Amino acid sequence: RQQPGATPQPAPRRIFQERQRITGLPLYFQGYLSVRHSKCQEFRAYWTELRGTMLFFYDDKKAPTYSQKLDISALTSATSIYPRENGSAQFILMLPNGELELKAKDCECGKEWKGFILTATKLSVPPEESLLPGQLTRMYEVLEKEKKRRIKLYDCSSASLIRKSSPSSTLTTMPACFYAVSRQEAIEMLEKNPSRGNLILRPGSNSQNYTITVRQELDASRIKHYKVMTKGTSYIIELERRVTLPSLQDVVNYFVTQTQGNLKPFVTQTC
Repeated sequence: RQQPGATPQPAPRRIFQERQRITGLPLYFQGYLSVRHSKCQEFRAYWTELRGTMLFFYDDKKAPTYSQKLDISALTSATSIYPRENGSAQFILMLPNGELELKAKDCECGKEWKGFILTATKLSVPPEESLLPGQLTRMYEVLEKEKKRRIKLYDCSSASLIRKSSPSSTLTTMPACFYAVSRQEAIEMLEKNPSRGNLILRPGSNSQNYTITVRQELDASRIKHYKVMTKGTSYIIELERRVTLPSLQDVVNYFVTQTQGNLKPFVTQTC
């Protein structure tokens, strides 16, 4: 029962609804984590939520608003889980702008956090972790939710770009080799259907960017990925020397011409 003079606490459902409203993202996993940024000396404990490809940190489990948030959509990799003397477990997220150390209460909890983070950011359930069937089932559910969320994001982004262009403009027309698939799905499409082409344009790590995935037969079969950044109405291919082009079709054409036709856009049907 509420103690006299105590501050009334919001109900759990109201807290969830408020966080949902503020973040606008689906909740995939939550729990306590201790966090240390690369420039900090000490760990700090937070109630942490993984929503979409964002981590939200709350000072208290019942706090309706987050104190910090971190976009991990461009996650490069995550280290293995390593146990600590007190029974806790740590791992590190490698991000373009630095490292983030995370500490869970034990190895089991650490594996869960790492698994859900990799599933949401890489659109692939990590195969190397020893996870329980129930945990894997939940991760596959998150995988499907995140795929649908990203497809919806790209559909909205494309529609917005089309509205901003003149009706006769072809700049926002998506190339025939664009597919709203994950990195792993693009690799499988190219490997299983070599006669249909060897170049796929797909969504990048966030709603503003794209990726070109190619399969080349040199001394051995090689898969490569090239980041394509959106800047205004232009597209920048992240190569040793950046290449700026006016449309995504020009991006595809660039790869085809630069390889003298060795790269061919992937199409679902061949004549």
